[in-house]
Amino acid sequence: MPVPSLALSDGVRIPQLLFGVAGLSTAETGRAVRIALDTGFRGIDTAPGTEAAVGAVLAAAEVPREELFVTVHVPAQGYDTARRAADRALAALELERADLCLLDGTKGAFTDTWRVLGRLRAEGRVRAVGVAGFGVAELRRLIDATGSVPAVNQVELHPWLQQLALREFHSERGILTVASSPAANSALLADETVTALAAKYGKTPSQIVLRWHLQTGTVAVAASVTTTRTREHFGIFDFELADDDLAVVAELDNGTRV
Repeated sequence: MPVPSLALSDGVRIPQLLFGVAGLSTAETGRAVRIALDTGFRGIDTAPGTEAAVGAVLAAAEVPREELFVTVHVPAQGYDTARRAADRALAALELERADLCLLDGTKGAFTDTWRVLGRLRAEGRVRAVGVAGFGVAELRRLIDATGSVPAVNQVELHPWLQQLALREFHSERGILTVASSPAANSALLADETVTALAAKYGKTPSQIVLRWHLQTGTVAVAASVTTTRTREHFGIFDFELADDDLAVVAELDNGTRV
């Protein structure tokens, strides 16, 4: 079943469910991405240091390039350092261009790094650019300093931390929200409300949480190193949460960060 997609502010479409590899070793990354592609994932969210492993799997996979959506991350740093890091990441992927490049973090010279990303987009080496880990204050600083608005902000977001003020700012500026820890690093899977909904719908707690993300208009980054869990993450397109149950999940917001 095709993954639903959302349009970024510049018209590029992003799958609403991505597969992430942050924190995985090289061997784990290669195996996990192969499982993800076999399962049906077409959006891959890389992490610094994983690009070569991801690129090797994509090169060997029989998946047309136009079906893939690949994200790369460039840590905030000075212009020259950021440019070299971006060049290394894109070269390691062995792709003519990435679909999304994110400025990762607000430490250091993040406005200089943002200009690198803009340059890469102008050169056609990335299709869209965004940020990761930015709050409203940092987004305002970036927009005021550069005059451009990120297409995406990837942040910690889950039912315990729904980031309503940030998401409202995103909506006002046309920034798409991407959830980097959609189930609070799996802590939410034991939540009584989530497990009750899982029993009600005949789904797993993970599927309930990911479905909530889809229905609230965010993009979720799922991660796993096992075939069973990866298939579980992908099994969220054959049901919907009722409005009353969406409201129940909304009541879980308590500001917990993981």
